[in-house]
Amino acid sequence: MSPSLTVEWSAATVIFVCSAVFVSAILRGITGFGFALAAVPLISIALSPTQGVVIAVLLQCMIGFRDLPALRHLVARTTLMTLSAGALIGTPLGLMTLYALSADVMRVVIALIVLAALLALFKQVRINPGPRRALAAGMLAGLFSGMAAMPGPPAVAYLLGTSTPALQTRATLTIFFFITSLFTLPGFWVQGMLVQPTLLMALASFPLLIIGTHLGGWLFRQLGDGRYEKAAIAMLGATAMLAALRGVLGLL
Repeated sequence: MSPSLTVEWSAATVIFVCSAVFVSAILRGITGFGFALAAVPLISIALSPTQGVVIAVLLQCMIGFRDLPALRHLVARTTLMTLSAGALIGTPLGLMTLYALSADVMRVVIALIVLAALLALFKQVRINPGPRRALAAGMLAGLFSGMAAMPGPPAVAYLLGTSTPALQTRATLTIFFFITSLFTLPGFWVQGMLVQPTLLMALASFPLLIIGTHLGGWLFRQLGDGRYEKAAIAMLGATAMLAALRGVLGLL
């Protein structure tokens, strides 16, 4: 995949990307995770997957600095440290994959990751707790983070398999996603992906991330009875299918 991201963006493209961030932020507010799972496939419909990954990572870094002071006392520190150590190993492998694959192949890969995450949600996949399994889950999360800005599925599967209380699990995942985003930034810089248009797009859409997250939290309180899970899964499935369709058409 070409490292050059200096492209001319139309007003329609900017509006589409900002809308994608807003919709994905609503999902984040509803479930506490899943922002990149929705944002990257949606953004990659209008831009390259590389740009979608970089924008998602930048936004997760920005909102992470806001979340850290509020959540740092709630995290499961040992689990967070072990997952992060694994992510530090896996992230460079993901970055190399992102750099090597073509845009259309990456669209299909991203869609497959999202669909695999959905299947794991349906099947309620859990990883038994333990230091080695936490390290392995962190490595896989780092691989997904560097490749597609999606560290969520392995980390979520591991945390849900422990006896960690729900509030602590949510806080730990939120800070872990922030850490994995920070791990990817040096690789983006080395590969020339942190260019001005992408940085400006992330800055422009950040307020929509905040607003959408708050709106998603309100919807979570309104839906209740588990209906929010169905809404989130439907949203993720739709974005994955759209990204896969665009990628497959590009490969034909």
